Amino acid sequence: MSNTPHTLGEEFPGQLEAIHALKAKDSRFAKTLEEYDDVNDQIHRSETRIEPLSDAAETALRKQRLALKDTIAAALAQA
Repeated sequence: MSNTPHTLGEEFPGQLEAIHALKAKDSRFAKTLEEYDDVNDQIHRSETRIEPLSDAAETALRKQRLALKDTIAAALAQA
């Protein structure tokens, strides 16, 4: 597992098999997962000061990550 916080495995414990299955059959869901990972990585790089962002930019990314997490949770609930 990565040492980046908020990975999908941490956010959705016990649901990785369902995530992989849904990813394999739904390209839109797969794209959402990629976007979540990208946004999460950007936040992590900012938090660790590898690529610092303004507070406003980091807040916007956090809101985006939360919205993506909600989308993922809804898709898993419907699966």
